[in-house]
Amino acid sequence: MANFYKDNPEIAEIIDALDLTEVAGLLENGFAYAKEYDFAPENAADAIDNYKRALDVCGKIAGERIEPTAEATDRVGNILEDDGTVTYTPGIKLAIELYGKSGLMGATLPYYLGGLNMPCTILTALNDIVSRADCSLMNMFGLQGIAETINAFADEDIKRQYVPRLATGELTGAMVLTEPDAGSDLQSVKTIAYQDEKGEWFVSGVKRFITNGCGDVLLVLARTEPGTTNGSGLSCLLVEKCPQVKVRRIEHKLGINGSPTCELVFKDAPAKLIGQRRRGLITYVMALMNGARVGISAQGTGVGEAAYRAAREYAASRKQFGVTIDTFPAIRELLANMSVDLQASRALAYYSSKSVDLEGGLTKKFESLKGTPEAMAVRGRMKKYSAFNKMLTPMAKYYASEMAMRVSNNAVSVLGGSGYMKDYPVERYFRDARICSIYEGTSQLQIVAAIAGVEGGLVPEAVADVLEGVELDDTLKAKTAEIGKLVDELGEAIKAVKDYPDGKMYHSLQARRLVDAGIAAIVGALFVRLAAKNPAKRQSLEYWLNVQFPAVRAGLEVAKGGYVSSVTDFETLAPMPKAE
Repeated sequence: MANFYKDNPEIAEIIDALDLTEVAGLLENGFAYAKEYDFAPENAADAIDNYKRALDVCGKIAGERIEPTAEATDRVGNILEDDGTVTYTPGIKLAIELYGKSGLMGATLPYYLGGLNMPCTILTALNDIVSRADCSLMNMFGLQGIAETINAFADEDIKRQYVPRLATGELTGAMVLTEPDAGSDLQSVKTIAYQDEKGEWFVSGVKRFITNGCGDVLLVLARTEPGTTNGSGLSCLLVEKCPQVKVRRIEHKLGINGSPTCELVFKDAPAKLIGQRRRGLITYVMALMNGARVGISAQGTGVGEAAYRAAREYAASRKQFGVTIDTFPAIRELLANMSVDLQASRALAYYSSKSVDLEGGLTKKFESLKGTPEAMAVRGRMKKYSAFNKMLTPMAKYYASEMAMRVSNNAVSVLGGSGYMKDYPVERYFRDARICSIYEGTSQLQIVAAIAGVEGGLVPEAVADVLEGVELDDTLKAKTAEIGKLVDELGEAIKAVKDYPDGKMYHSLQARRLVDAGIAAIVGALFVRLAAKNPAKRQSLEYWLNVQFPAVRAGLEVAKGGYVSSVTDFETLAPMPKAE
């Protein structure tokens, strides 16, 4: 029987190598919850065993029940009814039911609200598994950030009213942010929220490209402050599915057809304010972004896994000229690139998720220790991981999204003409993967988000954090020294970019190359950490250093070179086509 966790030992290997002992202790409040809840772990080993049991359950459902429905889900899609409601395709409906009954829809929610109190790192692994089975399903399963936001910022009555039902899958949710004229520029949101004479809130406006916009619980970014035009006038409101909310259309998309992407019309829809006014974008949506970024990094990793496996298995069985095509050097190199690319994505996504867990756990610990001598040390580490996350989560989202496109595209190449046909799933993986680099912030925006940390010197700090406590033999010490050389070269390139006369323009032009080098260094350190525990990973490390490092070094040379013709000679290089 198929189990998408057990057949992929790399998931457990990365979790073990990252060591979630501290994360578990922080989440479990020093394992004090074991006194309140029979099912809460008594120690770190018990907690990590629970995490792996959850992954096992997820993997079994994904392999046995979800993956077999994915083709039909893509083909049939969801149905917009005449009354403005949406009927899920049968595979998605089944998946929500199964994962709701398993408790995994509330994986990261607290015990007292019906959740499993598991870390973001484990949710990332769950999303990885789910996305391999059906990339579109992650958009419902992975929307646990809706419940997390309600839990973090809403009052207790709202929490108890909605969070337990989101945890069981009885309710599904959506982040309702984007508008026809406000895509990435959320400060331009025009949907309004207002109060009547009784102080009750209502929302009116149009939202577009809303993932699972037909959900029961809608977290809406709306303008509550008349006369404002920027982010300071926006608040977050909860709107339940009701007659005043209509799905005007379901978008017809290239991929992820099991995930309904909706255009919504709000006409004086009753609403509840979440948290404080004016903090909708600045605090609450920004808090959602770490979860959203690592969620998409897991989605890209999962669909990349599916594409790689399909290509690898096909190459081992397809014969040309009397031999299987996986004996051809060019195909071998292509598959090796795909495999190491995928391994890098998973390691970076899980490490970024652990960093999110540490920031959250240390923040809570600091609040409990205020006024004590220990508080300042905790605060220092809390600030460290907060800074890391501003760089790591966009890095993970960017890398995994681009990896998913590379690997799925190469899978089509390995299968050749068959890969272009719907007889094989790789064309679906290719279509599904494309969205990862667009939603929740395009790849270009992830670079913009990550570059401040790279230029601020966080890459060597992250490398040191990854390697902390790792026992290195002489070979791994030599490999670590190679990573150090790349970090130094990155520093030289950063200086050259900063010293360029038109700093703002040149900074924007070279940001991707600097971020790529930063990712390469951090992933290199992650491969060292993995190789210290698993000798088989030494080959992946060697491959990364010999293939990826030269590629990013070439980019750093460009960054230092000062060539700006793509900007200054743009009209010549990219002339506007003229009509006859």
